[in-house]
Amino acid sequence: MNKEAKIYIAGHRGMVGGAVWRILEQEGYTNLIGKRSAELDLRSQQDVEAFFKEEKPEVVIDAAARVGGILANNDYPYQFIMENMQIQNNLIDAANKYDVQKFIFLGSSCIYPKFAPQPLKEEHLLTDSLEPTNEWYAIAKITGVKACQAIRKQYGKDFVSLMPTNLYGTHDNFDLKTSHVLPAMIRKFHEAKENGHTPVTLWGSGTPMREFLFVDDMARSVIFALENVLPEYLYNVGTGVDLTIKELAETIQKAVGHTGEIIWDSSKPDGTPRKLMDISKMHALGWKHQVELQEGIEKTYQWFLENIENFKEVKL
Repeated sequence: MNKEAKIYIAGHRGMVGGAVWRILEQEGYTNLIGKRSAELDLRSQQDVEAFFKEEKPEVVIDAAARVGGILANNDYPYQFIMENMQIQNNLIDAANKYDVQKFIFLGSSCIYPKFAPQPLKEEHLLTDSLEPTNEWYAIAKITGVKACQAIRKQYGKDFVSLMPTNLYGTHDNFDLKTSHVLPAMIRKFHEAKENGHTPVTLWGSGTPMREFLFVDDMARSVIFALENVLPEYLYNVGTGVDLTIKELAETIQKAVGHTGEIIWDSSKPDGTPRKLMDISKMHALGWKHQVELQEGIEKTYQWFLENIENFKEVKL
């Protein structure tokens, strides 16, 4: 890939898009384009087409999405399915229409069935029903994967989908109403420590198993896909290692330095019992993660502390 190729990163202000931007710059890419939502509404087909017609990007990395945890998905199902479909459909269609050379679509492991065999393989897609608490987001992402596959099949273009496991890292969302489990725990344990090591109540039983990938590793997988022609349409991206939510909580608690009690509220939903990615296809091509979980949590907590003024205005 030419380091001067014009690369448009949709969602460049988000955690994943921002990491992709940073790593691309570190790797010497010099022609990156990003638009804030105030400058370009990706839900508007007309606006997206006008942007592609004017800018003519050679590569598009779609890291734009409406995202959130169990609570947000459950409370705003229409926005999660409709806005995500609008965003990705406009980007994919415009990229096809304006002859973008390479399109990298980023999704989520939630596209796989709730009770799919573990670890999750790419071929498990659409073999059973989804997890009800986030099926709206999952269905939207599945349509994006299938749209990219259809373009590969019909037009022979280099459109590929990467499905990351649970992502976390610097620039994460720490709003307890909309954040995912790991950043939410960091904030809860930190504030409990600041309040005299008060008890921390966490959702569910603590028994579900989850896999976590540091966001810079996800960004490196995008650059790997950018610099190589991947032979298939869909690839899982993760570490291949999981742990229980209870073990995650204890790891974060130790990193934060909280010494109080952890209370598990089993009246709250657990979500999918296990979600481990089979990443053998990416490994076979030569990509592997670099940052292990404990190191990643410590880096994320350090970033949280450095940016804590941004979170103080939201009272719990």
